[in-house]
Amino acid sequence: MLTISGVGRRFPTGTEALRDVSLRLLTGDFMALLGPSGCGKSTLLRLIAGLDRPDHGTLRWDAGAPPGPGEIGYVFQDATLLPWATAEDNVWLPLRLRGITRDAARADVAAVLYRVGLIGFEAARPAQLSGGMRMRVSIARALVTKPRLLLMDEPFAALDEFTRHRLQEDLLSLWRDIGCTVVFVTHSIYEAAFLAHRIVLMTPRPGRVGQEMTSPLPRSADTRLDPAYAALVAAVSHAMTALLDTP
Repeated sequence: MLTISGVGRRFPTGTEALRDVSLRLLTGDFMALLGPSGCGKSTLLRLIAGLDRPDHGTLRWDAGAPPGPGEIGYVFQDATLLPWATAEDNVWLPLRLRGITRDAARADVAAVLYRVGLIGFEAARPAQLSGGMRMRVSIARALVTKPRLLLMDEPFAALDEFTRHRLQEDLLSLWRDIGCTVVFVTHSIYEAAFLAHRIVLMTPRPGRVGQEMTSPLPRSADTRLDPAYAALVAAVSHAMTALLDTP
């Protein structure tokens, strides 16, 4: 899908966020970008989304051009919902901005709310929803355009452990059903090991690709009880510690 070659990004403040990052994103991947806070994970996600541009290097899409309008979904760490709008209207928003009327969008909005388990809460406003439910609305909003690529920037970081585990399992189910490509930013080794088929370990700032690991684990609610999962967490933790200790 995408080849990232030698990408670097330095902000006007002088902060060098990324240096010489090279990655290959394959169609259908579930890739986790794992690293400490401030290592450029979110910056790389914004570059992929086209919200920012690198100072050095290239991002080359295999199709010859970036995905078109609606083909990239973006989920932020905060749900970023319109507080005065219902769940249904929040999900409708990206379609509305493309000129699609409420009536024309109704079936797609209902379908994606069903997928994320929010049937019965269509008329609820964000203040009436739990943190986990607000994040489900945010995910539904990103999915309603049927994106080829879903970018997620630590979407579960602020949630309690029980809600986070449930949403991780639901996300994997959605990914399998929809067949989109996912790039997931996290600083949780446990989350990266549970979700991703490919785990990209990034160094402290300036962020570089320190190591890439592939997970052979099948994903289910029982994966966290599998000794192979514990072994993967240990291997990723060891590799991440080595990167953090490298000058």
